[in-house]
Amino acid sequence: METVCDALPGDMDALRAEVLALRAERAELQIENVRLGANVTHLEHLLAQLRRLKFGRGSEKLDPEQLQLALEDIEQAIAEAQAEGEKASPSLKAERTRERRENRPSLPSDLPVVEVVIEPQSIACPCCAGGMHKIGEETSRRLDIVPAVHRVLVTRRPKYACRACEGQIVQAPTPARLIQGGLPTEALVAQVLVNKYADHVPLYRQSQALARQGIVIDRSTLAFWVGYAAAELKPLWWLMRKMLLGSARLFADETTAPVLDPGRGRTKVSYLWAIARDDRPWGGQEPPAVVYTYAPGRGTEHALELLKDFSGVIQVDGYSAYKALAKARGNSILLSHCWTHFRRRFYDLVKAGSAPIATEALVRIAQLYAVEADVRGQAPEIRKAARQSRSKIMVDDLKVWLTDQLKSLPGSSKTAEAIRYGLRHWDGLCRFLDDGHLEMDTNTVERAMRPIALNRKNALFAGSDEGGHTWACIATFIECCKLSGVNPQAYLTDVLTKLVNQWPNSRLDELTPWAWKASNPTP
Repeated sequence: METVCDALPGDMDALRAEVLALRAERAELQIENVRLGANVTHLEHLLAQLRRLKFGRGSEKLDPEQLQLALEDIEQAIAEAQAEGEKASPSLKAERTRERRENRPSLPSDLPVVEVVIEPQSIACPCCAGGMHKIGEETSRRLDIVPAVHRVLVTRRPKYACRACEGQIVQAPTPARLIQGGLPTEALVAQVLVNKYADHVPLYRQSQALARQGIVIDRSTLAFWVGYAAAELKPLWWLMRKMLLGSARLFADETTAPVLDPGRGRTKVSYLWAIARDDRPWGGQEPPAVVYTYAPGRGTEHALELLKDFSGVIQVDGYSAYKALAKARGNSILLSHCWTHFRRRFYDLVKAGSAPIATEALVRIAQLYAVEADVRGQAPEIRKAARQSRSKIMVDDLKVWLTDQLKSLPGSSKTAEAIRYGLRHWDGLCRFLDDGHLEMDTNTVERAMRPIALNRKNALFAGSDEGGHTWACIATFIECCKLSGVNPQAYLTDVLTKLVNQWPNSRLDELTPWAWKASNPTP
């Protein structure tokens, strides 16, 4: 067997030349390693800046999705530079390999495990050629994937006849299906729903992906499946909507949902209205949930219709429709207005240039949020006590200060406009001080609007008012699954199967995502 020493040249001059060549190569590798290290440092600096933009106070003016793309690009460039560095430095590669082993994320225990044993080419001793025995092994675990496999599910129903009795035939009944006589199983329909409303993949792209596997299913057929699923889920959607409207407190918001208007050859501006509940900030036991409702407009009549069965406190922005709703309903609805919307007006002024009054307003509002951070997750009485002892005096001082500033400002200035907005909504802005169940802002429902914006960006518009209703229905289940920590694919497959098999209406509440989670703890 040849050793390292055997491979060295015997001539001294040749040996010296090889050593010099190795030193030169090492120097080049060191220079390259320094260059790559500098590149990584530069990219990490850019990444840190972007993360500050994402998580810092400047995030309000950034498109979160564009920011994600920028982060991904830089992180990919860092990884590429690090990979080049590892190729140039075996010691660096060994060090980073060790770090990756130590910092790998844990994997779910229920994932299937496939073991691959790699044996040496020979287990005969290189020295004496005798047999060798096993003294241990090294094990590595990696996450693998088997690409999605579409299969044909064949259902056979044998028929049995009696040899002695004529006409007596026994056969199992035809199983209920979502699409009777159609191609898909409930699991496949659920996958289409999740792709469209959770992963924001339009149906035509899903059709293209299926075609790459040799499965030709037209986009219109996929749309047909989605419509059937929405029709089956609609009673459960109504029940969840009724449940939320029975709450004592709700968040509400609305966002545009462009809908095709064939008569005019373009889209019309419709809306998805959302009502949301989240009692987790004060330790409540009701599960978080959001329900979307489609409406062809944003007028007061739609707010009145949406919340006609609700009584209590509704946490909203300053949109006039909610004020008209509260006025029409008297004392049965109280408005709690959003400090984030008020703060944003000053933030925009600061971003535009020097704005000392707006800057001071931001500092004062930040002090209120600091109190909220201290009591988040505490019981309502603790939250109320902290607000009364710490926040109330700051809110009172803020009002006096804003009123004084307004006197010295031109009436047409943007700062004056921002102050007048707050003073007009002051009662609603102060409502959180007297109720530990309330939040300072409407961020709960605004977070629920982000997936709608993503779907709108990818799908551009709904094809009809009916499509808008379908959008609202399916999006409700997807987002409630997220809030409950439920796998929407597993949930929709199971719930659709149960519904088409005549699940009793008296037990529909057992199929809500939060109740389903309790019965199916493994997502």
